[in-house]
Amino acid sequence: MFKKILVALDNSAHRQEILQNALDLAKATQADLMLVHVLSAYEEGSPGIPIRSYQAYYPVLEDSTWRLYQKRWEEFEAQGIAQLRQELDRARAVGVSAEFTQTSGEPAATLCNIADSWGADLIMVGSHGRKGLSELLLGSVSNYVMHHANCSVLVVHHNNSKLAAPAETTTASATT
Repeated sequence: MFKKILVALDNSAHRQEILQNALDLAKATQADLMLVHVLSAYEEGSPGIPIRSYQAYYPVLEDSTWRLYQKRWEEFEAQGIAQLRQELDRARAVGVSAEFTQTSGEPAATLCNIADSWGADLIMVGSHGRKGLSELLLGSVSNYVMHHANCSVLVVHHNNSKLAAPAETTTASATT
């Protein structure tokens, strides 16, 4: 069974659902958790790089604009660490062994790399449910991870994100 579960957390509205599913699974399997947040400029809540119309032709940020962006990015990083610390405390409070890491980068490839280096045997990742053009433009972290991870992947869909406990699972039998 799973002993090392990497939990991919972003700033989506469904972050706590993914965490709760991970805690439930870790308790059931006595697994260790690695809570991972990959900072990205495209992530919900991240500070956008300020570009004025004339900068499309002369892409140089003014010094004060760049300092403001750096300050906002540092605040974004600090908020991420604070959130991970709260989630770590939550895991430990229910008896789950956990640790966390936060890094910057392209989320999908970074998650696969961290999973490899940590020795994860399962990656839990949420799905935003993007389809069509939005998936093409914004990408799909869960799709990339499913096809590139060297371990099992559990995609948590937000419209049905509760994992069924073994006792709650029902099977239907057909009679002839």
